Amino acid sequence: MSYYVYIIQSEKDGSYYVGSTQDIEARLARHNQGRSNYTRNRGPWEVVYFEEYSRRADAVKREKAIKNRKRSDYIESLVRASRQA
Repeated sequence: MSYYVYIIQSEKDGSYYVGSTQDIEARLARHNQGRSNYTRNRGPWEVVYFEEYSRRADAVKREKAIKNRKRSDYIESLVRASRQA
């Protein structure tokens, strides 16, 4: 079973949200349905970056590491790098 760290971007205001899940498509649908407080009024959302892990603990650790950077330039650099790959 795979676990993912994902970054979604608001099509409304360009803001980012970082999370982790087992099912990116289902989680994105929940964000776009307004079922998450932070993302409720900023949708629609699109997945702009993700990483895959075999262990949930690794995905959660990476999610926290990204969130601890607290700078949108770091998130933007991850997104840019993934688009160039």
